[in-house]
Amino acid sequence: MTHSPVSSIPWQQGSIVEIDITDLCDRGDGVGRWGDRVVFVPDTVPGDRACVRLVRVKPQYADAKLRELLEASPHRIRPRCIVADKCGGCQWQHVSDDFQRQAKVDRIRQALERIGGFQAPEIGPILTGDPLGYRNKVTYPLGRSQTGSVQAGYYRRGTHTLVNLNRCPVQDPHLDSLLADVKRDIEARGWSIYNQTRRTGRLRHLSLRVGRRTGELLLTLVSATTDLPDIEAQGARWLERYPQLVGVCLNHNPEPGNNIFGSSTRCIVGRDAIFETFAGLDLQLTADTFFQVNTEVAEHLCDVVSERLELTGNELLIDAYCGIGTFTLPLARHVRQAIGIESQAAAVTQAEHNAARNAIANVTFYVGNVRDWLPKLLASSASTCPDAILLDPPRKGCDRAVLDALLELNPSQIAYVSCKPATLARDLNALCATSRYHLRYVQPADFFPQTTHVEAVAFLRREGSSLA
Repeated sequence: MTHSPVSSIPWQQGSIVEIDITDLCDRGDGVGRWGDRVVFVPDTVPGDRACVRLVRVKPQYADAKLRELLEASPHRIRPRCIVADKCGGCQWQHVSDDFQRQAKVDRIRQALERIGGFQAPEIGPILTGDPLGYRNKVTYPLGRSQTGSVQAGYYRRGTHTLVNLNRCPVQDPHLDSLLADVKRDIEARGWSIYNQTRRTGRLRHLSLRVGRRTGELLLTLVSATTDLPDIEAQGARWLERYPQLVGVCLNHNPEPGNNIFGSSTRCIVGRDAIFETFAGLDLQLTADTFFQVNTEVAEHLCDVVSERLELTGNELLIDAYCGIGTFTLPLARHVRQAIGIESQAAAVTQAEHNAARNAIANVTFYVGNVRDWLPKLLASSASTCPDAILLDPPRKGCDRAVLDALLELNPSQIAYVSCKPATLARDLNALCATSRYHLRYVQPADFFPQTTHVEAVAFLRREGSSLA
C-alpha cells in the first residue's frame, strides 16, 4: 500500500490510514499518531506498522480497527487461544509475556509520576506466576446459539455477543474438562437459558472454582429461579463423573442487571465450599467468596507485605477492606493483634470461620464501611492506634473521609494494595501531601496475565518514625 500524505486524507469515520504503534493505553489498545492526532487501535503492539480504519472520530483522537498489519512488532506473538481475536476475556494474547509485564510496570510508573507527582519512585520487579492456566475461578454467562445449542463463554469486546468456549488457556486446566460436558448436560436436561432483554428463562451463569493446592472443584449454577427440574439427580451424576468435584450449588439471582451472584446459594449435593491451602493456612471458600483469582501471585504479594512492613510481633495491624481475611489471617501470625474491616457481612462470617479453623485468636473482624470504622477506632482509645494499616480498596480508591481518618490515626506505616494505578497515585498524593508520609517502595504484581489489569502495593512510612 502506498502511503498517502496526511493532508490528503479526511479525518472522518471510515477513512483508512497508516500509522506506527508506539504505546499502549490503559485499556490495552495500541496507540499511534496520525499527524497531531491520537489513534487507538485494539489488537496492535508497540512496534507494529498498521493500516487501520477510523471507526469513531473526535477532533483530537479516534478509535480505529486494524485492517492490515504492514510490519509486525518484535513484541507480537501468536495468540495461544483460537478465539483470542473474538473473545473479550483477554486483551493481550498477541503481546509477548515479557512486554506485557514491562508495560504494566511502566503504567504504574507513569501514574505515580504524572498523577501522584512522585519523582523517580522506587518500583520493584513485577511479581509473576504462570502466564497461562492460572485462574482458580471462572464464571461464564450462558446463552444459546442460532441453532439452539447451549453456549458458555465471554462476550465479544464491546458487545453482548457470546463467544462460545470449550476450553480456556488462562483458566486452571482442571476446569477445562467440565466446560463442554456441563453445557451438553444442561441442554439434555432442557433447562431454559435466561434472556436478559425479555427476562425469561432460568439459567444465567456457570461458575467453576478450583483449589490450586488441593485440586478440589466446586460447580455452581446461577439461576433466575429457585429450583431446576431434576437438579439433584444431575448434581449426583456430576459428582460421580468428576472425582475432584466436591459440591454442586444453585445460586438464586432473579434481579435484572449485571450482578452475577444473588444473595442466596443452596447446596444441591456434596459440600458448599472447597478447601484451599494459602500462605500456610487452611481456608474454606464458597461459590461467591471473593478470593484472589491468582493464588500463587497472591501468596508472593502477602510475603512481600509481611517483609516490607518489617513486622516484629508487637504491632497492632488494621486491614481495611479485608474481605475474607486473605491478607489479615496470614499477617496476624506476625503481629500482636490484627483488626479487619469489611462491609459485606457474609465475607466477615467466612473470615471468622477461617480464623477459628486455623486457631488464629488475635484477630477481630468488624462489619461496616471503612470510612465509618476508622474514626470509631480513633475515638475509642489511644491504645487502639495502629502501628500499620493495610488498605485494599475497590478500583475507585479510597473516599476522602478514609484518607482523612488515616491521617488522624497516624500509623507508622501504610501498605496500600491497588488494582488501578490512577487511583493509587491520586490517594498516595493525598497521603503524602503534608510530608507526613513518604513513599518508600512500590511492588507491582501481575495477577491477570494476558489482560491489561495490574495490581501493586505501595509502602508508606511516617516521617521520623522508627521501627522496633
